Formats: sequence, structure tokens, C-alpha cells
Amino acid sequence: MEHAAKVPLPEAFLHFLEANGLDPSIYTAIESTPRYIRLKPGCEACLEEVEAEVKCKLEKSDWLPGFYSLPPHIQIAGSKAYQEGKIYGIDASSGAAVMALNISPGDHVLDLCAAPGAKLCMILDLLGDSGSVTGVDAARHRLAACRTMLQKYKLGDRCRLFVADGTTFSVIPRGFCSDSKSCESGLEERMDVFKEWTSRRPWKERKRANKNGTPQLVSRSQPPELIYYGQHSGVIGLTKGELYKTVSDNEIASHGYDKVLVDAECTHDGSVKHIQKFEQWGWITLQRRVLDAERTDNLHALQLNLLTNGFKLLKVGGILVYSTCSLTVAQNEDVVDQFLKENETA
Repeated sequence: MEHAAKVPLPEAFLHFLEANGLDPSIYTAIESTPRYIRLKPGCEACLEEVEAEVKCKLEKSDWLPGFYSLPPHIQIAGSKAYQEGKIYGIDASSGAAVMALNISPGDHVLDLCAAPGAKLCMILDLLGDSGSVTGVDAARHRLAACRTMLQKYKLGDRCRLFVADGTTFSVIPRGFCSDSKSCESGLEERMDVFKEWTSRRPWKERKRANKNGTPQLVSRSQPPELIYYGQHSGVIGLTKGELYKTVSDNEIASHGYDKVLVDAECTHDGSVKHIQKFEQWGWITLQRRVLDAERTDNLHALQLNLLTNGFKLLKVGGILVYSTCSLTVAQNEDVVDQFLKENETA
């Protein structure tokens, strides 16, 4: 890790930083850049046990509840606390984006770019036994990892996951049963409804997937695919027609999401550890993923479309948070400025 900190940054990336007014030293001072974990609510008594296992003192964050910093070289994946779901690995910036949503009990929350799932889990922890969370991502394999994380931390009861293009996703919260018995009675009356989720897919669906292959990324034209839903996520008891029903702008204004998080795809130049990985991946890969002008232009359009669609799904009076892992004005302030110009009611 210390070696990675001393590797000189490529000239093309230095030009990129200079053009965006960014200080190159933030990418070379990793010894002073802490990593963060979040303690699962209810596990506060385990703090000393966690410290003993990772062999270091955890520094409590003053501005992020439940967050602790630790030296960057400390690994948590092999720890018992991590494997038992008592702690999460999550960036402080991700936690800040979730806290900005100001989540309240009973909120229906949309995470429009949900994978790999750390923010999704934090949202569910904050909601507790109320409301719901809808997670969307265009990458099937990444959303599958999200599903695994929900199951690991036992947080899936009020969550549903859709493989879908976030720029066209249009499924709103609906069908939330406050009384489980009323849901069960509905199941008795109709046979074409969603029943309790199971990881085992029907035989016909498995056969079709094996024959055609399963694309890892969905296109704008593909309909959303529900790959997971919890007992109280609002899905059980609905028909497919009811779940995917086209709704009007007026219906969304009244019955849309209370909170929407758009943590958009970006160049990730704001993630110090991500940039350092290009030493192993190759700096040519950095050129393609971060510095290529065409990719940056495409990202700007994608980010604006994600933000616009997230706002469209927000109910009147709700809160939307837009965030990226980029430090550039082009992917943050410029996107928001253009969005505000095109949406006078925002």
C-alpha cells in the first residue's frame, strides 16, 4: 500500500486534475486517508470485541452516526464481526449522501443506482420496521451482489430489487399492506399474484435463461425485472399488471417516492483507492474510463437523465439527493445546473 502511494501519477491524469482544479496530492497521501466502517444498529455493545479483533482503536465519527474510522491498512473482510453482519464497509461520503435524505419512519425510498448495496442497507437500517426501499440497477451481477448483502444483514423484508435502466424506470410504491392477514386473504381470492419470494426460479424461466443467456446489462427498452422482494415490500398480493401499471404524473405526485437517491455512475476520480487500482489495471484503462472525452460526454448525459427520472418519480414535497464519486464540476454542479434549468418546479 505504501508502494502504491509513491507511484507517480501519469501525465495525462495530472493534466485532467489541473483542468478540473484538483490537487494531485490527494491521490498520493493515502497513509493519512482513513477508511470507514458502519456499526449495525443494535451492535454497539460489540465495539470492544470488534476493536480487539481488528487490533486497533476505532475512532467514532462526530458527524456521521454509527460510523467509525480506522487506519487504511486494516482489513475487515476476514473478521468475525464482518462475517456475522455486525459491521459494514462503507465510505463516509456514501453515508453522507444517505443522511442528506433525512429519512423518516414510513418513507418509501428509491435508490436509483443501488449496487453494490452499502447505501441500500443503511437506508433500510434507518427505516427500521416501516416504509420500503426500492433498489434499481442496470447491472444484473451487481444487483445480485446487492441481494446477497441484504440477506447477509437480514434487511430484505421491506426491500425490492429491480434490474432496470434507471433513466426509464417507472415503478412506483404501491400495494403496501399494513395488515398481513389482509394480504393473505387477497392471495386466496386471486391465483395470479406474487407470492412469497423464493430464490428458486420456475422451470420454464430457467430453461429460457439457459437457452438465451442472461445479459448482464439491461438496455433502455427492456422492462424492469424483479429479482428480489421481501415479505413487506409491497409486492406480495399484487399481479404483474398491478406492479408494472403505467401511472400518470398526477398519481406520481401523490403516490411517488418520499425520498430518492441518485448516486450516479461517474468517472470515480473522487475515490482515491479506486484511482490507485489503475496501477494494477494499467494506466491505459484509466485513459479509457476516466480521461476519454467521449465517455465523459456520455456520462454527463446519463447523469442528467438519471437525475431527471429520479425527480419524475418523487412525490410532491419529497427529497432528492444527487451524488457522485467524482470531484469534477462537470459531473456535479454542471449536471445539477442544467437539471434546474430544465425543471422549474425542482
